[in-house]
Parts: sequence; structure tokens; C-alpha cells
Amino acid sequence: MSVRDAPGARPAPDVDTARRIAGAVADPEVPVLTIADLGILRDVGVDGDTVTVTLTPTYSGCPAVDAIRDDVVLALTGAGFARVDVRLTLAPAWTTDWMSEDGKAKLRAYGIAPPTGRAAVRGPIPVILGVACPRCGTLHTREVSRFGSTACKALYECQECGEPFDHFKVH
Repeated sequence: MSVRDAPGARPAPDVDTARRIAGAVADPEVPVLTIADLGILRDVGVDGDTVTVTLTPTYSGCPAVDAIRDDVVLALTGAGFARVDVRLTLAPAWTTDWMSEDGKAKLRAYGIAPPTGRAAVRGPIPVILGVACPRCGTLHTREVSRFGSTACKALYECQECGEPFDHFKVH
């Protein structure tokens, strides 16, 4: 949790404005995504002169969460909000189902294969039959490593165009 005061800040925080500003903060690991695209922005509330932002990290050991928290505080205090309280919640656990369709399109355009399918909440675990190459679209790809540039991604190689790419894993 962090609460910071902005010297000389303006009063009367507006929850919609606060949500828009917080949601526009970029993910430091995949800067083409905002935290709203990623679906980790869980709630924004206003009580008096304090804006409370609740985030759910993509996983409990996510190394980017401190940077995201600091960026949210900086964005909101920079916009004139007097006090910002950023809270983390691990329940319910984040899933790729919370990622927006716009975010998935941004990933594809950035050269990262977006998650496909839905996370298993209960019941059978879905089997991924193929991951489409974000560059040429073929399903003729293979997993090189279960972990890519971050723990959220796997490293794949396209058998058609020969390009390596990250795949944002479904979880």
C-alpha cells in the first residue's frame, strides 16, 4: 500500500477522471499495453481528497508491480489529485480473461501472440493445439521454451517465417 500527497494539488477528485488516468498507465514489461488493457486495474474509488486504486498483479511474484504502483501514483498526483492510495489484491487471481480485446490486438500488432481461449476456472484444463505466429499468421509454430522474456510468456518459433516470438500464456 502506498499513500502519497501532492504538494499544491487541486481538490475535488473525480472518479471517472481518476480511472481514465490510472488506466492509461503503461505496463513496464509490455509497454504497448496499459494496465486497463491488461485488466489489472480492478477498482478506482474516491473518498474525500483520497483516490484509492486497487490493482491485481498478473501473478503474486510479478516484478513489475512496484513500478506500476509508482507510475499510478505519479500519474494521478501529476494530474493534481491530492492523495493517492494504491492497494494490491491477489483475490480473485488475475486471469488472461480480464485482458481486453483491444489489448490482445495491441499485443498481436507488437509481435506477441495474445492468449487464446479462456482460463480454466473449474473442470478440464484447455489444451492449446496451436499458437498463431503474430507476423505471418500460420499455426505451424513450436514452443521453444515454456518461459519467454517474462514469466507470463512462452517463447515460440514460427516454422514458416522463421521468426521467434513471445506468446502471452493463458492463465
